[in-house]
Amino acid sequence: MLSVTIERKPRRHNLNPSANLLIDSIMTYLDASPTPWHAVAEAGKRLEHAGFVRLDEKSAWSLEPHTGYFTVRSDGALIAWRQPVDVTGWTIFGAHTDSPNLRVRPNPIVKRHGYCQLGLEVYGGALYAPWFDRELSLAGRVAIANEGSVLSELVDFKRPVGMIPSLAIHLDRDANAGRKINPQTELPMILCRADADDEFDFKTILANEMHCSAQEISAFEICAYPMDSATLTGLHREFLMSARLDNLLSCAMTIETLIQADDALGSVVVLNDHEEVGSVSTSGADGPFLESVLRRISMDCDFDAVRARSLVISIDNAHGVHPNFAAKHDEGHRPLLNEGPVVKINANHRYATTALTQGLIEQAAERADIPLQYFSSRADLGCGSTIGPLTAGRLGIETIDLGCAQFAMHSARETCGANDPELMCKLLHELTQRDLVS
Repeated sequence: MLSVTIERKPRRHNLNPSANLLIDSIMTYLDASPTPWHAVAEAGKRLEHAGFVRLDEKSAWSLEPHTGYFTVRSDGALIAWRQPVDVTGWTIFGAHTDSPNLRVRPNPIVKRHGYCQLGLEVYGGALYAPWFDRELSLAGRVAIANEGSVLSELVDFKRPVGMIPSLAIHLDRDANAGRKINPQTELPMILCRADADDEFDFKTILANEMHCSAQEISAFEICAYPMDSATLTGLHREFLMSARLDNLLSCAMTIETLIQADDALGSVVVLNDHEEVGSVSTSGADGPFLESVLRRISMDCDFDAVRARSLVISIDNAHGVHPNFAAKHDEGHRPLLNEGPVVKINANHRYATTALTQGLIEQAAERADIPLQYFSSRADLGCGSTIGPLTAGRLGIETIDLGCAQFAMHSARETCGANDPELMCKLLHELTQRDLVS
């Protein structure tokens, strides 16, 4: 028998105990957040558990120094902060709660060829193929009629309720030859078998899950989502795989940083909705939410002076170099998973990083002994964007774009390095401790 001896190399990607706790917390957050509204609800729970006080936008605010607060808009956006004694400037950490996915249409039920199907609409720039052959569930928010008003309630089926099957290779010999996927005809989700005389109403399906009547449901915003839980993978468990890493990973890290940095007075976390579809909404980065809250919490200070002494750190995942497609990256800008935060730079300001803000981040990284990487897209490829440029444009605050490197951005299942969240959180914590803008 042939005997083979394998030399075991040091596992430099193994997680240390503190990183394990952080990753466990992040994975729990990811699994609890199948939609933007659930992501905000989970963030709110964590903040309240840490002693933060929830404020209603509709009410007057009485703010006490050394106290943590948060407020929520439209269920899908949240701003949290620690109130300083004197407001001189804000260190603002921004992320977004939405992810590309498939959303249920207003009149979604389709009966065809013996099956009941659910009509879905693509939200954002989703990759289509990864949605096939997965156990899919449904979650979202529902508008409930209540004595002349409308209440918002969350729903999560938390079990597989359907799937989108692939067509067998025998019936589509071009399936592996670059076949295009038509989202209108090929993405309806199969719910169950249905005879010709079977009746289905989606509000009734929701009502049964929520233990209310269909007549109480005015409207709904429901997302399909894959049931796979967040998990560590790789030979040394050095990768984190999950749905919605873009950008719930950043949401989890910013909330964790704010909670842990109990002396970080003047630190703000903003989690915007609708980044994946342009950010133009009441709860998006191109809306008034952040400016409105900053004006209220800056008290009687000169807001323009406070704004000029503030800094925005926009945190959204970056494209890690894919070893099978390395040519898709510029030679000098190929971030690796588990090698530290990525500074994102674009000459056309698709990212908000400037020489000034890059210099500030590099100083913070040096103090915290955190390695940095850099991403700039190829000149012959388009470049995505973030909430960074929109926030900078609306508020006139110096901004930098950072992110953890990841694979498969906008897939139903994405991958990042398991060590990178700890490195990013250390960098963010360093940023909470300094008066960065002078």
